[in-house]
Amino acid sequence: MQRRGWPARAQSMVSTQARRPLVYGALAAFVWLYYYRPEDFIPGLSYIPMAKITGIFAILALVAGLMGGGKVKVPRSVLFLWLLLLQMLMCIPTALWMGGALSAVTDKFLKAVVIATLVSLVVVTLGELRKLLWIQVSAVALVVFVSILLRHTKNDRLHGVQLGILENPNDLAINIAISFPLGLTFMLQAKGLKKVIWCVALLFMAVGIVLTYSRSGLLAFILSLAVCVWEYGIKGKRKALVATVVVTLFVGLGLALTSSHYRARVESIALGNIEGSGDKGSLEARKELLKKALTTTLHHPLFGVGAGCFVLVDKGWVVAHNTYGELGAESGIPGLTLFLLTIWAAFKNIAQVRRSPRYQEDAELKLYTQALWACLVAYLIGAAFASTEFNLYPYLMVGYTCAMARIVTQPLPNLQRNGERSVHKVPYDWILGHRTTPAR
Repeated sequence: MQRRGWPARAQSMVSTQARRPLVYGALAAFVWLYYYRPEDFIPGLSYIPMAKITGIFAILALVAGLMGGGKVKVPRSVLFLWLLLLQMLMCIPTALWMGGALSAVTDKFLKAVVIATLVSLVVVTLGELRKLLWIQVSAVALVVFVSILLRHTKNDRLHGVQLGILENPNDLAINIAISFPLGLTFMLQAKGLKKVIWCVALLFMAVGIVLTYSRSGLLAFILSLAVCVWEYGIKGKRKALVATVVVTLFVGLGLALTSSHYRARVESIALGNIEGSGDKGSLEARKELLKKALTTTLHHPLFGVGAGCFVLVDKGWVVAHNTYGELGAESGIPGLTLFLLTIWAAFKNIAQVRRSPRYQEDAELKLYTQALWACLVAYLIGAAFASTEFNLYPYLMVGYTCAMARIVTQPLPNLQRNGERSVHKVPYDWILGHRTTPAR
C-alpha cells in the first residue's frame, strides 16, 4: 500500500481526534475568551494568557489529527487565507519596518488564519455552530447593555466597557451591525421569557448604534437590517413579526434624528464637516488616507510596504480606516486580491448551503444561513470605513460559512429515536466515518 507524503496529508486529511468534543471545547473557550475578555474585569487574570493557552491546545490537537487517518479537504476560502499569510510573509523583507511587519503577521494575522482553519475543520454539527454564534452575539449584546447602563461615554460617544474589539465606538458599532442578524435569529427561535430577553437585547443593540455616533456602523446596520427584512420577512414569510421589529427600530431611529446633533452627524456622511456634526474634519481626513493608500498600492504593487506599516507612510501613525485600501498598501495587489477571494469564497459557501436539500428542510439551518449572509453583507460596508484586517471576527465569519457548507454535505443516517428520525443529533463516530464534499 502506497503511503502518502506529509504535504498531501496536511492539506486534505484530519483525523477523528481533531473533531473530538475536547478539541471543540478548546475552540469554544477561545471564542468565549476573545469576545467576553474576563481579564478586563478580574484582577490578576490579565497575567494569564488563557486565550493563547486554549488556542495552542486546539492547534496541537489539530496537528495531531493531521497525522491521522480521517479525510477532509481544507476549504477553498481557508486556502486563500493561508496564501494571504504567505504573501504577507513575503512582504516582510521589503517592509518599511521589518520588525513591525513580522510582529503584525505572526502575532495578529497568523492567529486569525489558524482560528478560521480550526472553525472550518472542527465544527461538524449545527449544534456546535449554534454555540459559537451564541457566544458572539451574547457578548456583543451584553457589552452594549452594560455600557449603556453605565453611560460609558467619551466625548459623548458610547464606548464598550472592554479593552478589546468592543471598546472603540466604531468597532463596537460594526460588531453590533454584523451580530444583529444573529440576535434576530435567536429571537425568532426563542419562546417565552427568552424571546423577551432577546427582544430587549436587540433594542439595546439598536440604541447602541445611535449612541456610538458611528456613521460607518449606521450604514452597515441599515444594510444588515435591509437584508434581514428581505430574508426573514419577505422570503421567510414572517412579515408580521419582522415588521414589528423593523418598525420599532425605525421609530427609534426617527426619534434619534430629532436630535439636531445626531441629525447633523448623519448628514455629515455626505456633507462632511457641517456645524454640530462633531466631524472635526475626519471625513476629509479619511478621504486623504484612502487616496494615500491607493497611491501607495500603485507605487508598491507586488509587496506593499509591509503588514502594519501604513502608519509609517502617513507619518501620523494612523491607519487607513479602510480594510481594502490598507491591505493593498501593506501587502500589494496580490494580498488585496487574496482577501477579496476569501470573502468571495465565503459567499460561495452560503450559496452552496442554499442549494442543498437540507436548507429547504431544516428551518434552523435556514435561519443561520440567512443570518450569516446578512453578517457578510454588513461587514463588506463596515470594512470600507475601518481597518479590520488584523481582527479575528471577519475570519471567524469565514470559518462559520465553511462549517455550514460542510454540515449540509454530511449524509444524514436513518437513525431512529422513539420511532422518529433524528436529524439534528448525529453521533461523532458516524460523521467521522464518512467523506465529505469540501467547502469553498
